Amino acid sequence: MRSWSAPKVPRLPGESVPLRLHDTAARQVRQTDPGPTARMYVCGITPYDATHLGHANTYLAFDLVGRVWRDAGHDVHYTQNTTDVDDPLLERAQRTGVDWRELAERETELFRADMEALRVLPPREYIGVTEVVGQIAGLIEKLAAKGVTYTLDGDVYFSSADAPKFGQVSGYDEELMLTLFAERGGDPDRPGKRNPLDWLLWRAERPGEPAWESPFGRGRPGWHIECTGIALEQLGPGFDVAGGGSDLIFPHHECGASEGHAATGEWPFAKFYTHAGMVALDGEKMSKSKGNLVFVSRLRVEHDPMAVRLVLLAHHYRADWEYFPGQLTEAEQRLGRWRAAVALPAAPPAGDLLAAVRGRLADDLDAPGALAAIDAWAERALGQGGGDESAPGLVRDLADALLGVAL
Repeated sequence: MRSWSAPKVPRLPGESVPLRLHDTAARQVRQTDPGPTARMYVCGITPYDATHLGHANTYLAFDLVGRVWRDAGHDVHYTQNTTDVDDPLLERAQRTGVDWRELAERETELFRADMEALRVLPPREYIGVTEVVGQIAGLIEKLAAKGVTYTLDGDVYFSSADAPKFGQVSGYDEELMLTLFAERGGDPDRPGKRNPLDWLLWRAERPGEPAWESPFGRGRPGWHIECTGIALEQLGPGFDVAGGGSDLIFPHHECGASEGHAATGEWPFAKFYTHAGMVALDGEKMSKSKGNLVFVSRLRVEHDPMAVRLVLLAHHYRADWEYFPGQLTEAEQRLGRWRAAVALPAAPPAGDLLAAVRGRLADDLDAPGALAAIDAWAERALGQGGGDESAPGLVRDLADALLGVAL
């Protein structure tokens, strides 16, 4: 599947700072230690509606991860999927009378345009699940050969009792797992399952649903195994970061980690499980199911996309926060001050500012701290002036390279 265009990223002088990042599985911030190639997988959208601010908040967070690694000289191998066949997509297609493939392609194209406008660096591989169904079925066949699956009325399940590391990513107790499993696409109450937390690997064909051939009969993959299969194929086990919103901690990343462990025998499946916070509107988490959405495609037409990006950067990536329109006004004012400052012929020296921004981002992506450092420099430049003719250009480059903000 086609990705989106990559903006040119300036190279910055001086030394970077190693990235420290929160690992959900470890319950703490740790230093990342990628090799020459840093490997990252971020779970993509289910394209049945347009990109909202909650999506953008997640993908911008991992865009910062990639930018910090690139600044440190790493080649970044970033893979993202799109779940272009799933129940919500099929249900909306049926309600609206649109072919599900047409709906998926339309919303995926809108997502690409949103990410490009926000200057989110594209993944090396952007993969639709429908492109790799055979590959995913092969992984399920491998899991079946290891004795960790069973079949129920043609559906193939992973046996959670045969996953010795199950629960180690989230740290949740069984009661919370059962609650979230029911809320997030699981079927804990299905009769005949060995354990309520067993999850679906392959869904046998239902009337009117798309289906593919497999060793288990016609059907389609379950949700979690899709990302496991794509990540294993593109990145291999033990990749550096598995990312997504905090609503993916359980069951999605928990189940995927156990699938990867069962398939390869290696643990952890990813060195870091890192999660972005949720964005709320009108007091509730922004989600397609609730319909309380602020669409990026609308904001970027009505406002400078860099102001939209600054709204997101003003909140720490792990924080849950609520969006108000006034935040966009504040971001537009900030963008105007920054642009006025970098348009000066000379300004205060910016070497310390570069070090400060690098330091803030290296400390678990403290983007609000980085913005505050640039604010202080811009205030001095506009209020007091300065004699360094290279400073405006350096600030323009660091804002672009590290924060993705074009000035």
